[in-house]
Amino acid sequence: MKKILALLVLATIVFAGCTKDKVNNLEEQIIGKWMTADINGQPAPTNEKVVLTFISDTKATMSASIDHQEGGSPWDVLAEEKVSINGNTVTLTGQPDENRTIVDENNITAINDREFTTNRTITITMDGSEVVTRQFVDRFVKVNDDYKQAVLGTWEGHVTSDQSEYDDYLEHRWQYNADGTYVYYNKDGNNWIPNPLNTLNEYFVDGNLLCMRWINNGAEYREWWEVASIEDNVMSWTALRKKADGTTYTASFSMVKVQ
Repeated sequence: MKKILALLVLATIVFAGCTKDKVNNLEEQIIGKWMTADINGQPAPTNEKVVLTFISDTKATMSASIDHQEGGSPWDVLAEEKVSINGNTVTLTGQPDENRTIVDENNITAINDREFTTNRTITITMDGSEVVTRQFVDRFVKVNDDYKQAVLGTWEGHVTSDQSEYDDYLEHRWQYNADGTYVYYNKDGNNWIPNPLNTLNEYFVDGNLLCMRWINNGAEYREWWEVASIEDNVMSWTALRKKADGTTYTASFSMVKVQ
């Protein structure tokens, strides 16, 4: 019995030491760019993904385009966040616009150089009144590529998957500008004509997350992709889409740079 008790005490000391080390290293381990991979144990659709970039243990940025949700439809591009770390809890506080404040509290349950998991509570306040509080169990993965500069220019291509709710399987052309705007072209015979109906036409790239939005006939539309690669003037996109019935599929797109 004494031997068992001694082993239990030793195990407790070792476990406490490991937990302490993890907390002490969190300020360093959290630095970098991370993107949502799973939400509540399920792969995250691309349109629900968030990119968090921890610049230091007190400063971060957040990018997201999440449409049709309570608390508005945010279009957040490198929104500045204040970071507070207390033990295993990382709290991000930001005000992406003059009306909206977001408190994103993360209880980090595990972290390494590739991913971290978190019990996440997000509270959104609009004009000083709490709108909604959400709770998730999220897994984030480290993002080592940033295609913000590589995506600039004009690209032409078509969908390469069997399913895509955003495409008609014809050739498409986009011109991505450095100011965060883009021009979408329609093909008329052998000529490419800028779409006269689209207005706004904004996009952002943070890491490998590419988000676009535009207005057509007064209605706003959005599109979400992940840049899989840009190599030898060929760009590949992929996206996990969720249907209305809850089933998912993977869409893909391939294009070449127009010289």
